[in-house]
Amino acid sequence: MKMWEILKRELKSYFFSPLAYVLLGFYLLISGYFFSTYVLSTHYAILTPILGSMVTVFMFISPILTMRLISEDMKTGTDQLLLTSPVTVTDIVIGKFFSAMFVYLVALVITFLYPIYLKLYSSPDMGSIIAGYIGVFLIGVTFISIGLFASSLTENQMIAGVIGFALILVLWLISWLGDVFSGKAKTIFQNLSFFDRLNNFLNGLVNLSDVVFFISVIIFFIFLTIRVVDKRRWS
Repeated sequence: MKMWEILKRELKSYFFSPLAYVLLGFYLLISGYFFSTYVLSTHYAILTPILGSMVTVFMFISPILTMRLISEDMKTGTDQLLLTSPVTVTDIVIGKFFSAMFVYLVALVITFLYPIYLKLYSSPDMGSIIAGYIGVFLIGVTFISIGLFASSLTENQMIAGVIGFALILVLWLISWLGDVFSGKAKTIFQNLSFFDRLNNFLNGLVNLSDVVFFISVIIFFIFLTIRVVDKRRWS
């Protein structure tokens, strides 16, 4: 229950300020632009290019969405109140994580208008679209976990945002290293590639290994965040 109190607190912080609405509006504006221009110019009833563009847009938005989650508490001293209250560090981190995930989920749900529109006027491959949305959701939540970790490293929100974006960019571009190396090194980098695994979803393939990969990365960065915050609790 304590985690839910943190979650409600963070959701109020998002939706009682312009931040969530600005980010949601920007995300939907850009994704809507990509959808309308692609469909009108090609007349293809597919969402793969649009879903890929949505991921790219969220790659820039997610550090802004998450940069204040922990760093703001550090700056104002609210973190010390939380850390000395009868609530665990895990409750704090998980509550903040789910609040950002909820905002992202709201954005994705609104974009369900795109496949509905295609369904009304054509015969899209809904299985492929569903697989694509699963991939977009998983990688977006992965970005959020990375941004949350970055927010735990500094009390400066801007620095947290830059660190979060840098980490996401490095992990996003790691697939390029697979083209540089060969043999086992190439296989390792390909297995670590966010881009390659996302492409599987966008192509309509939902592999258990890809789902486990993204969930593992999410858990890993949440664990790191808990460790960083917990270390500060006893410092």
